[in-house]
Amino acid sequence: MLKRRSWAEPFKIKVVEPIKMTTREFREQAIKEAGFNTFLLKSEDVYIDLLTDSGTSAMSDWQWAGMMLGDEAYAGSKNFYHMEEAIRDVYGYQHVVPTHQGRGAEHIMSKCLIKPGDIIPGNMYFTTTRLHQELAGGKFVDVIIDEAHDPLSEHPFKGNIDLDKLKHWIDQAGAAHIPYISFAGCVNMAGGQPVSMANFRAVYELCRPLGIKVMFDATRNVENAYFIQQREPGYRDKSVAEILREMSSYSDGCTMSSKKDHLVNIGGFLAMNDDDFYQQAVNMVVVYEGLHTYGGMAGRDMEALARGIREAVHDDHIRARVGQVEYLGQKLLEEGVPIVVPIGGHAVFLDAKRFYAHLPQNQFPAQALAADLYVESGVRAMERGVVSAGRNKETGDHEYPKLELVRLTIPRRVYTQAHMDITAESVIDLYEKRTQAVGLKMIFEPPYLRFFQARFERLGG
Repeated sequence: MLKRRSWAEPFKIKVVEPIKMTTREFREQAIKEAGFNTFLLKSEDVYIDLLTDSGTSAMSDWQWAGMMLGDEAYAGSKNFYHMEEAIRDVYGYQHVVPTHQGRGAEHIMSKCLIKPGDIIPGNMYFTTTRLHQELAGGKFVDVIIDEAHDPLSEHPFKGNIDLDKLKHWIDQAGAAHIPYISFAGCVNMAGGQPVSMANFRAVYELCRPLGIKVMFDATRNVENAYFIQQREPGYRDKSVAEILREMSSYSDGCTMSSKKDHLVNIGGFLAMNDDDFYQQAVNMVVVYEGLHTYGGMAGRDMEALARGIREAVHDDHIRARVGQVEYLGQKLLEEGVPIVVPIGGHAVFLDAKRFYAHLPQNQFPAQALAADLYVESGVRAMERGVVSAGRNKETGDHEYPKLELVRLTIPRRVYTQAHMDITAESVIDLYEKRTQAVGLKMIFEPPYLRFFQARFERLGG
C-alpha cells in the first residue's frame, strides 16, 4: 500500500509582513465600532485575513522585478503592449481594453452592449456585475442549474448553465433583446463552483447562430481550467494553459478582475474579438478609466499583470493554490462543520443556514457568523447571503437567496498551512457553541452594494 506523501507550496518565502493577535475584548469593541460588518474593520486589527482574494495575493520576484521596469508614459506605455501580448497568448482574444479592475470592465461592457429592457441571462448573479447591468437598463436572470443552489449537492460542475432555462429566456425575450450571456467560471456566489468544458461548448454553440454574444467573467477561469483537468474526462493529460485557451474559444470575450487569478494588487481588462465592440469600448474607456493604453493602471502595474498572467497558468502553482483551499475544507468536513460541497477553488464557504440553524434568515445569520468568527479568533471572513443579495426592486423587501454563506477566501501565496490549521480550529470551536449565537438587525443601508458599508446591531443589545 502506497503511503500518501505530504505536499508543500511551490515557492520560498523572501519577504514577510508581521501580523498581530489581539485580545477578545479588543475584538468585541472593534466589531461593534465596525457595525458588525467585517468590511469596516481595520486590516491592522485582523489576524488572518480571509475577507477576499481580490488584490490580496503575494507577487513573485519576477513580478516585482517587472515593477522596476514601469514605463509611466501617458500614452503608448510599453508595459501595455506586454500585457496585450500576454492576454493574446494565454486567452486568445484579439482586442484588449485595460481597466483599473474588473468592475471597470463590467461598466464599460454594460454601457456598450445593454439597451433599456434587455435581458442578460447568467449562471448566478455577482453583485457588481448585476448592478452595472441594472444601471444600464437591463435585467439579470439566473439560468444556472438547480444543483448550484443546493450546498449539499456533489455535482462536479455546479456552475453549469441549464440549457433549457437559457432557451426559455431566448424564446421569451427574443435574441435581439439578449445582448450577451454573462458566463462566469468558478461561480463565486455558488461557492466557487466550476463549469464543465462541455457546458461552455454547448452554450456557445446555442448562442452563436442567434447572434448572442457569450461574455465570460473570467476572473477565476484559471481555477476553473484546473477543475476541468481534474474532473472532466479527456482533460487529465492536458495542461491548465491548454484547457484555458480552449475555454476561451467558446466565448466572444471577457471581463477580467486580474486581482484574483493574475496575482496582482490592482488591474483588469475587457477583451473581445469583435471589431465594432472594441471600437465602442476603447472610446468609452477614455471617458471612465483612462487612455486606452493604460485604463487606470500605472505602467508598473501593467508589467506585473503581464507577468502574472503567464505565472497563473503554471500547473504547479494552480495545483497548490486550489490544494490549500481543499486542505482547509477537508479539515472542516472531518469535524462535521457544514460547508458547501464540492469544495470550491478560491474559498471555503460555511453554510450559515445549517451552522446557525436557530437563526431565521431575516436576522442575517451569515453576517452574524462572520462577525462572531472575528471576535472568536481574529479571522476575518465575509457574508454571502441575504445582505449581499440586496432588495427586491418591486417589493422593496430583502431578497432571500437559498444560499446563506460565509466565505473564507484564501489569498494566493500568502498564508501557510499552519494558518489554515488555526482557521479550521477557530471555526470548529465556534461551531461547538453555535447555539449561543444571536442574530443582527440592520441599522444603516446604502443604496448600492450594501454589503460593503451596511451597519448592524446585535438583537437584544
